[in-house]
Amino acid sequence: MEKKIAIISDIHGNQSALKAVIDDIGPEGKIDHIYCLGDLIGIGYETNEVLDLLFSRGDISFVMGNHDEAILDIIAGREPYSKKREKAHHEWIAAHLDRKFLQRLHAIPTTIEAEYNGKKLLFLHYHLDELGDFFAVDYGPTIEKLDFLYRDSSADIVCFGHHHVIHHFKTKKRLYLNPCSLGCYPKPLAAYAILSIGDHGEIGVTFKEVPYDNKEFLLGYNKLNVPDAEYILKMFHGNQHLQYL
Repeated sequence: MEKKIAIISDIHGNQSALKAVIDDIGPEGKIDHIYCLGDLIGIGYETNEVLDLLFSRGDISFVMGNHDEAILDIIAGREPYSKKREKAHHEWIAAHLDRKFLQRLHAIPTTIEAEYNGKKLLFLHYHLDELGDFFAVDYGPTIEKLDFLYRDSSADIVCFGHHHVIHHFKTKKRLYLNPCSLGCYPKPLAAYAILSIGDHGEIGVTFKEVPYDNKEFLLGYNKLNVPDAEYILKMFHGNQHLQYL
């Protein structure tokens, strides 16, 4: 029987975008599973609303993102990777995080492996070095570089996020897939992907962009005095808020 899974990534504290995608995916049981590729929180400020929605479903598996990790480090009293303005933002997010979510967040792994109809899948937030740390974003990925990074992997499909653009690379060895950022986009659209795997291992990918109303979300950055709001609104949301001022 054909298997269908939804792949979401980089929600970044944007509850209205997440709700649009969850509504588009439909109720539990409509697809086989949802995989979330990290960065549930950070950048956006709707931390608790996002986590409430994600953890309310029983059909979502998660991997740890760099923003999630930094915020948990701050709460635990460890030094995060972030510095200066980004660190101040993470500290603000950490201060507003409902502590009831900590146990679930701490339990999120770095990678997940799964198998559907004979195809092995690897899910992670981004490429990892030998120490388990995230590589810097490669803004010029190629099939040769990706195959080299995963030369020791037995996965047929590698799914990752972090770089907020679609990746759809097919090599002789495997498929590499990034569904794009769900919560950070220069238009009022929320992105995700549906991966289908047929009875005999046939693979199909559908990239989706779901329209949603982001006005209140965008205006909320300045209403709430979210640290680094102007930079975030420009770099991650394309200054869409200016049309509402």
